[in-house]
Amino acid sequence: MNRIDIAGVGIELLHVPGPADRAPLVFLHEGLGSVSMWRQRGRMWPAELCAATGRAGWLFSRRGYGQSDPVEDVRGEPRRSGQWHIGRHEPDYMHLEAHEVLPALLEALHIARPVLVGHSDGATIALLHAARHELAACVAIAPHVFVEKMSLHAIDQARQLYEAAPESPDGLRQRLARHHRDVDNAFWQWNDVWLSAAFRSFDIREELGSIKAPLLLIQGVNDEYGSMEQLGAIQKEVPHAKRVAMERCGHSPHRDQPDQLLGVVQSFLVNVK
Repeated sequence: MNRIDIAGVGIELLHVPGPADRAPLVFLHEGLGSVSMWRQRGRMWPAELCAATGRAGWLFSRRGYGQSDPVEDVRGEPRRSGQWHIGRHEPDYMHLEAHEVLPALLEALHIARPVLVGHSDGATIALLHAARHELAACVAIAPHVFVEKMSLHAIDQARQLYEAAPESPDGLRQRLARHHRDVDNAFWQWNDVWLSAAFRSFDIREELGSIKAPLLLIQGVNDEYGSMEQLGAIQKEVPHAKRVAMERCGHSPHRDQPDQLLGVVQSFLVNVK
């Protein structure tokens, strides 16, 4: 199975086979990510984690990313179409993913208590889902629970790079186009909302106190998109959370420190059934 229909929208899906007696890993990608972008420097880190922990895994590309169906009128007026939000994203777009789309996907896959492994936007979605749903465990890599100036600066720089030399093979747009069926759909749904005035007040800290699942927080100390203050804010609301700071590591630990990340997550999941 490489696609699944969720309320009339085709979602790209990749299954990593594994034992059925342990909670599977469900991977949630970053704001410009996709199934294929989990592969970094020739390594498919999620598959390595599945093998190391003896678990099955599921990877999927959110709507508008990878080979999933695009978001209709992605820069148009925000509105609903059936169960889906279309047009420009609004500040609650990660809430919608966590509370509407992800539960529908898990139900369609007959997964009741997964281990969520989220990166960046995917980590935020995982935290929001964990606050309302029972999980075997949750791993949040470089999550965003409030907006930092450094994040907006890095995202604005990404916009400038995307618009510069759009047809150059070495430019950001063409590099992303290798991973996305509709690269403009993928880029603008993320960039527009993050740089909108309405998003400046995005803050989910007060929503996290109900998380009961084992929680691992990971942040690269050289992350240009967020600081260690993100993990501290989460741990204040979820005292049982374990946090790890990774040296010589930017926003993507699965790219910068894949072996260390593998060991940290594997150790965390040893006693998780």
